[in-house]
Amino acid sequence: MSAEYDLIIVNGVVVTDTEVGEYDIAVKDEKIAKVVKRGELGDVKATRTIDAEGGYVMPGGVDGHVHLEEPPLFGKGSSADNFETGSRSAVCGGTTTMVPFAPQKKSEDTLLDTLYATHEKAKDNCYIDYSFHLLVGNPSPRALSEFKTLREEGITSLKIYMTYEALKLNDGEILDVLLEARKNQITTMIHAENGELIDWMTKQLEKRKMFAPKFHGPSHPPMAEIEATHRAICLSEFMDSPILIVHVSTPQATAYIKAAQARGIPIYAETCPQYLFLTKLDLAKPGFEGAKCVCSPPPRDSESDCDAIWTGLADGTFTILSSDHCPFRYDDNITGKKTCITDDYPDGHFKYIPNGIAGIETRLSLALGENRLDVKKFVQLTSTNPAKLYGLYPLKGGLVEGTSDADINVWYPPGKMPPFELKNDMLHHNVDYTAFEGRTLKQWPRYTVLRGRVVWDRDGGGLVGEKGFGRFVKREASSLARPRFGGEWDIKEDGSFGFY
Repeated sequence: MSAEYDLIIVNGVVVTDTEVGEYDIAVKDEKIAKVVKRGELGDVKATRTIDAEGGYVMPGGVDGHVHLEEPPLFGKGSSADNFETGSRSAVCGGTTTMVPFAPQKKSEDTLLDTLYATHEKAKDNCYIDYSFHLLVGNPSPRALSEFKTLREEGITSLKIYMTYEALKLNDGEILDVLLEARKNQITTMIHAENGELIDWMTKQLEKRKMFAPKFHGPSHPPMAEIEATHRAICLSEFMDSPILIVHVSTPQATAYIKAAQARGIPIYAETCPQYLFLTKLDLAKPGFEGAKCVCSPPPRDSESDCDAIWTGLADGTFTILSSDHCPFRYDDNITGKKTCITDDYPDGHFKYIPNGIAGIETRLSLALGENRLDVKKFVQLTSTNPAKLYGLYPLKGGLVEGTSDADINVWYPPGKMPPFELKNDMLHHNVDYTAFEGRTLKQWPRYTVLRGRVVWDRDGGGLVGEKGFGRFVKREASSLARPRFGGEWDIKEDGSFGFY
């Protein structure tokens, strides 16, 4: 007699974005087949049974901010992780769906070629399911005309920058993107830092021969983020086009976002573990060590800044908690952090240090183990909300019977896993360090399930999934990010303008 289910998970404390309870889960044909009160599955046959032993059972993680196999857009540095190693790292940390970037260069006038080239990089190489955000470096008339085709291809989000010479858009270009994105129900992510202010501060530091990694912080002062965040909100409100402000790091920018949300403006916000755990002291480590924590925006001044970001997560100001996994090797002078060490700058120069840190594998365990978030809020921030924001829900980010893919994390029950010190050699990325080295972790996924298949079994082989099992997922329009008004933006003959 054939098994009734492919997998059952029993004796768990099931956590969704809205509920916590003692439930059992049955999986059939890659889908969530049943979620019933503990014991109500009865005497059913399953190919595999997992006894959660009272541990949390949650939807698999959805990471909406991931950089993989990107060309060197900001100088010599290029991504340490490709789609194979990045997705491998993700699944070992409980992330079952990721949305990395397909970056368009300023010299290119099409987005579709970029999309198709990124598809080729990812195809048959991923351990987990995936989609893409288009990173728009040149909103040419041709690129803007392709937004409709992006929707048809299942791409419903893009990212733009207010800084970095290689990618920065001026306000007029931003408005062009927001207008076209609104027409096509595409969500726009914005890196909000004032590029001119950063350039000015960099010159002031260079005049004073302040080149060490720790000066990356002053070169990206809080005001650069505060001003750009306010400007992005204004442009979004003017065009009534929903935006997500990514990797928010300052209390003041958080306050601007919260105030805009209170007025009903469709503003969404993201933060990342680096702004919960790192400070300028990490940038000021001896010698070149601080380069390991160089990212933009930089870690801020103190733990009180981190506390303000934790508060924004708890009170709903932040919609999602992403990794901003942007990996570079440290001890690497060809494509990594040490490319900035030259004859002119024997101790390196902060301006040329590749920006970014790895974090796709540690995101969930870092946040859950701190016990600073209600567990339902944790699921919202790390799984359900990213799925809703990026048009993946309820296929991803939920445990909806008959609809959701069976993407599940089973965590250790209380007392089953003693706290441990994080070491880079425990991780599965292609990076020679972790910025969170030595931090005490109190949780790690015991099992990770992707579409009904156990792909991570920490006590029974570790990584047991296969490269190529992950597949591309076409996305719908966001179920969170919607304009306030109907109609299209236009200007009337009398000069009045608005939505008609």
